[in-house]
Amino acid sequence: MIKGKLIVFSAPSGSGKTTIVRHLLGIEKLNLEFSISATSREARGEEVDGKDYYFLSLKEFKNKIKSEEFLEWEEVYRDNFYGTLKSELERIWAQGKHVIFDIDVVGGIDIKRIYPERTLSVFIKPPSIEELKIRLKKRSTESEDKINMRIAKASIELATAPQFDFIIENDNLEVALKEAEELAHNFLKKRL
Repeated sequence: MIKGKLIVFSAPSGSGKTTIVRHLLGIEKLNLEFSISATSREARGEEVDGKDYYFLSLKEFKNKIKSEEFLEWEEVYRDNFYGTLKSELERIWAQGKHVIFDIDVVGGIDIKRIYPERTLSVFIKPPSIEELKIRLKKRSTESEDKINMRIAKASIELATAPQFDFIIENDNLEVALKEAEELAHNFLKKRL
């Protein structure tokens, strides 16, 4: 099987990485397929199993860890696991496509470490912590406690930004989308 390239987008929740990834997925010439992460958390809102995430029970997730089915995984919050199944990369590469990730910073750094030549890692930085809090509140998907937990985590995540190949500050979405498009295009046209 010919292995494609990997493009990783990581950021604190509310930075805009999902919006950027969705934009890139809509550009046919990039030949990208979304890597669906597995999680032990419950589905939120309109999320669909097998489309947004692979929703696993805590027990199922831990069994897959034991049987080494994950490329990377992390316990992001207590008993709240996220990870990338190895079978997901195989599924996408079998289609002859490149893999794009919308993933936690630890997972992004892990993937870059495992596939250093094949991976472009991009950190999406919010304009400020205050702006991040406003964006998370606008979503109306989580309690004030969850938002505060995400904000506390964001400070730690922001410190990892220099470990990524590129940092895009998302204070103007149109500019951020253009930058992301350019980075992806340039990376994908380079020979390994």
